[in-house]
Amino acid sequence: MRSVEVLPDYCLRVVFNDGTAGVVRMKRLIHSDSAGIFSALSDPARFGDVHVELGAVSWPGDIDLAPDAMHAAIASSGEWIP
Repeated sequence: MRSVEVLPDYCLRVVFNDGTAGVVRMKRLIHSDSAGIFSALSDPARFGDVHVELGAVSWPGDIDLAPDAMHAAIASSGEWIP
């Protein structure tokens, strides 16, 4: 993972090391009944603390997204909805 940028409406723009780029749409996951640890990201300030750590999209508190499934979906359709 090369970079991550916060977009409106709980979305992220990600760029992988190979140049693949796209949008991750987090809103549905964050606000679902099964959000688990991701429910903490409903606070826009906390959502904005996103960064790249060890090749993954990460937030403080050991919250991260697996890059493999994300890359496959973005390479195919330009977006990933976890």
